[in-house]
Amino acid sequence: MEAILQNGMDWAGGYSFALSLLFFIPAILAFLRGHPRRWPIVLLLLSLGWTGVGWLVALIWSLSATR
Repeated sequence: MEAILQNGMDWAGGYSFALSLLFFIPAILAFLRGHPRRWPIVLLLLSLGWTGVGWLVALIWSLSATR
């Protein structure tokens, strides 16, 4: 029984990590690309990213041209 519980906890931890990584992809891309507006992108992501539309806007913004 403990092995099943431990396996479930491991799976839940990995799943949570993967979802967190997916949620922060726009911010990660903005920082990797050196986007001049990377902090507003992070703020948009944290405030409206959960809506889906906010996440998509943050993703498009992070992929926009940098000068």
